[in-house]
Amino acid sequence: MFTDKRLTEAYEKARVEYIDDTSNYVFLSDCHRGDGSLSDEFARNKNIFLYALEYYYKNEFIYVENGDGDELWEHHEFKHIKNAHPEVFAILKRFYDEKRLIMIYGNHNIYLKNQWYVERNYFRNYDEYTEFFYDFLPGIRPIEALVLKDRKTQQEIFVVHGMQGDLPNDQLWYPTMLSLKYFWRFLHAFGVKSPTSPVKNMNKRHKIEKNYVKWIQKHEKMLICGHTHRFKYPKTKDLPYFNSGCCIYPTSITAIEITGGQIQLVRWKTRVNEDGLLQIKREVMRGPDPIGKFDIRASVKNETATE
Repeated sequence: MFTDKRLTEAYEKARVEYIDDTSNYVFLSDCHRGDGSLSDEFARNKNIFLYALEYYYKNEFIYVENGDGDELWEHHEFKHIKNAHPEVFAILKRFYDEKRLIMIYGNHNIYLKNQWYVERNYFRNYDEYTEFFYDFLPGIRPIEALVLKDRKTQQEIFVVHGMQGDLPNDQLWYPTMLSLKYFWRFLHAFGVKSPTSPVKNMNKRHKIEKNYVKWIQKHEKMLICGHTHRFKYPKTKDLPYFNSGCCIYPTSITAIEITGGQIQLVRWKTRVNEDGLLQIKREVMRGPDPIGKFDIRASVKNETATE
């Protein structure tokens, strides 16, 4: 019940953008960019991420970072993250300068809900070499949720990180953050995960996903989220629940793409070619399918049945 309430609140306050068959959007979540230390789970996939974003930049995609982009629970001082990954923030700035960056906050970067924190850390940056401040992402306003609405059919796609209603990561996020910051982060280097996270807790993850599906069924809308780190693309008879996965799988990242009126799940992965050289490859894992295939509104189904 509480998940339904929280998701509905986010939907009602969501930013709305209109899309058509010429729109290009890519959704990545759970990058968890850290300070470059052993606990920085993003560092091992940094080159894959950069290569993928360069592809999306050249192909004129709008990049939606769907929560937990920066690991602010472990590193409240954002400057340490910026200093560890300057190339990443350089390409994010290119997207932003062309109005092609949408930043959604999740539980691990919920500080972005506070515009004062955003202005202090994201509007400007300090170049340690030149010793000058310069504009970084001036005026950016991270959001909790996004609704993409088809201009022709009025079909809606609800985009949100997905921690809404997950008790320790939503209502009780502050004590959970303290436990991660002062205890669990030091075990990350050895692969140990916090029990409050749905990533390694299968029962918790399944419960969260069931709550997503209940919301979809009740409100008759497509849902794209992250949070669980498990990529998801609906099977033929499933309700339209999509999950972009995360950017911290070993040697790969996953993403949801919307382009040409279709949606698909893709994976970027390092592979060894026949010459023994490592290469980054993009592969389509699920889809593509027309977005309209996932329109479950009762009114649409009734109209189709009478034609």
